[in-house]
Amino acid sequence: MLTDPIADMLARIRNAHLALHKEVNVPRSRMKEALANILKQEGYVEDAIVDGDKIVLTLKYHNGKPVISGLKRISSPGRRVYVNSREIPKVQNGLGICVLSTSSGVMDGKTAQDKKVGGELLCEVW
Repeated sequence: MLTDPIADMLARIRNAHLALHKEVNVPRSRMKEALANILKQEGYVEDAIVDGDKIVLTLKYHNGKPVISGLKRISSPGRRVYVNSREIPKVQNGLGICVLSTSSGVMDGKTAQDKKVGGELLCEVW
């Protein structure tokens, strides 16, 4: 039984990057689909395709090195972390992004600050 599907998705991406795979398959859910779309929009993955009950992420490399150098799960099922719009952290001094689950949907930290909305801090990507 899987207790934290978002942490599983991040671990799959991290492991696929370490093994220099081109693609990684992740079981589909609306939350993971929104997270994959944010990663695609911000340029961390080349493509995110929903294929039935799975999401196929095409990983991105630059000069043979992964574009994603780090992934960190912040809020977990045992310890939820909530922030308001003024407390959204900068990741790696602005070089990375944080992903929040807000009342307006799943969005990156910059968009949440612009909309002045806070929520659950899901993860950081840099």
